[in-house]
Amino acid sequence: MKIYTFGAEDAPVLLLLPGTCCHWKSNFGAVIPLLADSFRVLCVSYDGFDETEQTEFPTMLEETEKIEAYLKTHCGGHIRAAYGCSLGGSFVGLLAARQNIHMDYGILGSSDLDQASPLAARLQTDFLLPLIYPVVRDGKFKAKFLQKRLDKRARESGDYVKAFLKMFGEARPYVTMQSCKNQFYSDLITPLPDKIHVPGTEIHIFYALKMGKKYRVRYQQHFAHPVLHEQNLQHEELLACHPEQWAHLVKSIAL
Repeated sequence: MKIYTFGAEDAPVLLLLPGTCCHWKSNFGAVIPLLADSFRVLCVSYDGFDETEQTEFPTMLEETEKIEAYLKTHCGGHIRAAYGCSLGGSFVGLLAARQNIHMDYGILGSSDLDQASPLAARLQTDFLLPLIYPVVRDGKFKAKFLQKRLDKRARESGDYVKAFLKMFGEARPYVTMQSCKNQFYSDLITPLPDKIHVPGTEIHIFYALKMGKKYRVRYQQHFAHPVLHEQNLQHEELLACHPEQWAHLVKSIAL
């Protein structure tokens, strides 16, 4: 795991946590310059997903421990805020619940927070990963009919699909299928406690309404007092398509 840093060393620390199988720079490259004028930005590059390392993603808890160790060593165990894109929101929840470090603000970016039994998680992983992994490795689906469907969806949806794929990252042949499996599977089976409440920590959630009503219930299940920022958008559409608005909202929360 690597941490890429930007901005003044004495500025408030903002931790950025990428989404499922995303590359840190494609995920946050458009917004880091918009944040680095106000924060010391720390962007996590997970084990198995950084081109400068030969590693594999272990489990959500092992990666969380590494993040906590870095923050204790380099930030005194205290940061201003953490933003988790999609799967990154699971890390925000775990960091809050474990209370090994302290953050003033935890922000989840329309995270789904899906959880499943080990058997159900294994079945989902074994079904989906052979379909998804070629997109990570080669930048496109292996199955031609899936690529055609994606191309059609991109033409019909305006900027969203193209922007989301750009945020996901281009072809990355150095990422192993095992890293993707480990990340996907361990996220599903790693429990997030209910009614998380940490004195001095506010939890904010960018609630993309087009994801569905069930996510409101889920957010209120896992967090005692979440502040929901409702957006009539799709999953992480604000970050992918409206980086300036996204950065303004993050700053309005954490500054």
